[in-house]
Amino acid sequence: WRRLFQGACTKAAPGTCRRTRAIAFTPVGPIQQAYDGRSHRLAMSDPEFAQRRQEMLGVITAQTVFLTGRLGKAALDRRVMAAMAEVPRHEFVPPELQPFAYADSPLPIGCGKTISQPFIVALMTDLLDPAETDVVLEVGTGLGYQSAVLARLVRQVYSIELIDELAAGARQRFARLGIQNIEVRISDGRAGWPEHAPFRKIIVTAAPESVPPELIRQLA
Repeated sequence: WRRLFQGACTKAAPGTCRRTRAIAFTPVGPIQQAYDGRSHRLAMSDPEFAQRRQEMLGVITAQTVFLTGRLGKAALDRRVMAAMAEVPRHEFVPPELQPFAYADSPLPIGCGKTISQPFIVALMTDLLDPAETDVVLEVGTGLGYQSAVLARLVRQVYSIELIDELAAGARQRFARLGIQNIEVRISDGRAGWPEHAPFRKIIVTAAPESVPPELIRQLA
């Protein structure tokens, strides 16, 4: 499919974001759907989203097999795959992009940020080796998809987001979906969350040049 969405945000102040434009494009190719011009979104039903989610799992499985030599295994943890099957990814992207939420591709979520492609989310979660009793720190909430996946696998998620608009969007989604074991803080993630440290595990969804020392100190 071609480029579907173009969004530009300008920083109004540190930690804030102001959307300046958002342009939706109708898709082409195998995922073309009837475009609802009135609501500026593509109409899809819950069963259609569920089908796309199953297709997403198939792609993740195939990607894992393809990378067996590099990953050292041919399948991701079953608990992780079950969480990926349960979390409605389309709820964590802008409405214009919901029909494309299950494509194995990152998507823009505003403020110059993206939601990671499903395979990367599944792989990072698998590498974290989450246990039901874990308390996990996440740096980089975005709109909350990675947090929601983790919330199904661990006892508590503390998530830090720098941009107010994204943090507010994530909280709204957690409330709407009834997810109660995630707490979001608006802050610079490099400082961690010392009030809740130590953490059994920490996941950073951005790509810093080096690991912030404070995060290392907050590991259990």
